[in-house]
Formats: sequence, structure tokens, C-alpha cells
Amino acid sequence: MISLNTKRVATVLALLVSSNAWALQSDQSQPIEIQADNGMLDQGKQVTVFTGNVVVKQGSIDIRAARIEVQRTNEGNQLMTATGSPVTFKQQLDEGKGWVNGSAQKVTYQSASGLVTLLGNAKVQRGGDVVKGNHITYNTKTEIYTAAGSKGASGSDRRVTVVLQPSSTQKK
Repeated sequence: MISLNTKRVATVLALLVSSNAWALQSDQSQPIEIQADNGMLDQGKQVTVFTGNVVVKQGSIDIRAARIEVQRTNEGNQLMTATGSPVTFKQQLDEGKGWVNGSAQKVTYQSASGLVTLLGNAKVQRGGDVVKGNHITYNTKTEIYTAAGSKGASGSDRRVTVVLQPSSTQKK
């Protein structure tokens, strides 16, 4: 039974790092492979959980987490939550433009809204460009990113950091 929901889980996970604007298009036609120490499907609750060194691969997409849970609503929408220390992902970009890499303590994806949220020490790097913050949100429908900092335990601010390379140094 896990294999039936595995395809749904992996499709949602692939959306985590896929963007038609820059993702390697051939990844979408590649087989999806999920490896984990454990997998569990609760048909009644429409929940699939993979735990222990979870690795999801599809073409150049590589997602690693300690735990991935996918819940399916009655409307057919899905909520994916990946947790780890940290959750990491990478994907090759089209036209030899390098890789996009990301990490956070928790990553969620909501299929209805198309929102990908990276929480806790979040970082996304594309080539030499880097965005860091406590909270990074990416809307896969509008292709709009937002980043937010946080208040430190001592009351100090942890601000958003963005590093943009000059266009002359970007890989052509």
C-alpha cells in the first residue's frame, strides 16, 4: 500500500524544489525513489510517514530529512512536512546554470496554495546568490519569495541576509 501513496508523496516533494522558471525540466519525467528506515501508511487518516534517514530522489532532485509526513485532505489537497537537523534539498538548474541548494529545520508544502515554507535557520542558495533567514516562503504559483528574520533568545535581532553576485560572475 505504501507504493500507491509513495508516488503522491514524491510528487509533492518534487514540487518543493521545482520551479518552471529554473528547475531542470527533465527531472519531472524521471522515476521517483524514496528510501527510509521506516514507512507507514494510515489509510483511514490519509497520512503517509517516512522516518529515519529519508532520501527522496527524482532526476537531479535530492531531498534529505529525518522525517517526512504527508496528509491528504478530504478535498484532495496535500500538506507535506519534512523535519530534520536540517532538511536539505538540491536540484540542478536548466541550461547548465548550476544548482539550487536549500536547508532548514522544517520544510512544509501546501498543495492548495502552492506555498513552500522553510522554517528555522533557513537558507536557499542559487549559484553564488544566497538568502538566509529564520523563515523563507516561496509561492510556486506566483514565484514570489519572502524572507523574515527573528528575535534572538537574548532579544537581539537575527536579520535576513541576501547576497547577490554581479551578473558578470554568474555562470552563463
